[in-house]
Amino acid sequence: MGTTLIAELAAVVVLSVLLVVALLAVRRLRVLRRGGVDVALREARTGGDLRGWHSGLARYRGNEFRWFRISGLRSGANVVLDRTRLEIIDRRAPVAGEMHPAGSTVLSCRQGGTTWELAMGADALTGFSSWLESIPPGRSTGYRQAS
Repeated sequence: MGTTLIAELAAVVVLSVLLVVALLAVRRLRVLRRGGVDVALREARTGGDLRGWHSGLARYRGNEFRWFRISGLRSGANVVLDRTRLEIIDRRAPVAGEMHPAGSTVLSCRQGGTTWELAMGADALTGFSSWLESIPPGRSTGYRQAS
């Protein structure tokens, strides 16, 4: 009788965990389907290292560019960039080995002491640039056109 009780308790615990994971996954899908732009993101690396890219979805909310990793279960944004502190320091085409769609552009952006690389298509880049430049008069964006 003790073995049966332990098996039943284990089954209840496993089913409860599966239910929680399923609910988190459904919630994540609902959040991601509300719209946004496709953006791959990584923390900048030196020495030509091509690893660390993550696919995601980004949304604009006021002064924030909120990036959500596609494969995560986190309920909030994984990275939040504030346009009042964001500076574009470089712009380049993807290098061989980076798996971005044709026509993508990789931006290097600095916020505080962290440098991020964002890879996005032409339409997303136009929207991102417009969003950065559209800050109300009198406020500094830190925006600088890459040369």
